[in-house]
Amino acid sequence: MAKVFRQSTRETAIISKIESSKEYARRQALNAIKGCVDQLSSSVAMKLVEEQLIETTNKDGIEEEINQCLIKLGRADDFDIDYKTSPFRRMVPRPHIVSLFLTAFIIEELINYKDVIDLYGSDEDIYYCVHQQVIKNIP
Repeated sequence: MAKVFRQSTRETAIISKIESSKEYARRQALNAIKGCVDQLSSSVAMKLVEEQLIETTNKDGIEEEINQCLIKLGRADDFDIDYKTSPFRRMVPRPHIVSLFLTAFIIEELINYKDVIDLYGSDEDIYYCVHQQVIKNIP
């Protein structure tokens, strides 16, 4: 006969606090995007080109596409964000939602942009490059 597992109220409260703190951090990051879209898109595009993770004929075009992606992220609902980032959730242990969304955009959509010649490096390399710029602008 199988043992019945019942969570205690203390365990339930701790799990609830952890989940609510994760959700709070996610909302704060998504709200912070609105104030730094131009700066973030510029720094991400520049860093991708500097690190030679993306080869392009027009850096300004890449910056504009990333800018549009960030604006879209600021208006997206939770389902759209989860749908877009779902293939990449397990890439790093505790991903930042903005970094993950931008990485998914770069890997899946930006590669098809007319000014992009090719992407180099692994998915993790792109994530960490983007993440370095995101944490400078968004806590």
